[in-house]
Amino acid sequence: MAYIDWSDKLSVKISVIDEQHKKLIEIINDLYDAMQKGKGKDVLEDVFARLVEYVKTHFKTEEKLMAEYDYPDRKDHETKHNDLTYQVGQLAIKAQTGKITVSLETMAFLKDWLYNHILKTDAKLGQYLKDKGLH
Repeated sequence: MAYIDWSDKLSVKISVIDEQHKKLIEIINDLYDAMQKGKGKDVLEDVFARLVEYVKTHFKTEEKLMAEYDYPDRKDHETKHNDLTYQVGQLAIKAQTGKITVSLETMAFLKDWLYNHILKTDAKLGQYLKDKGLH
């Protein structure tokens, strides 16, 4: 059973962004699956490393689109990206040093982080890009 299921309510209606969001969900679900099997500690460091790298890739894609389409909230959105990158990076460091465990609290943080990013920040960007003709 997946921890986070993709649904249309998570779609920002921009295919490249939606596909990347699905990949982020897959990474988080990998961690949840391992936790459910009692293997969370074994994969924690690897999953967070994958998450950090993919977050960077995803944010670069969004930032390129924001620049290309002259998104008016670009600076604020990029500031949120920097904050989220830092938070995920800190979790990765804690995973490397054994200072974090795979717990429901960790999973809830990741889910909340992803939902807030998609439903608040990226929904506005998606609507803007859609209005500019991107799909």
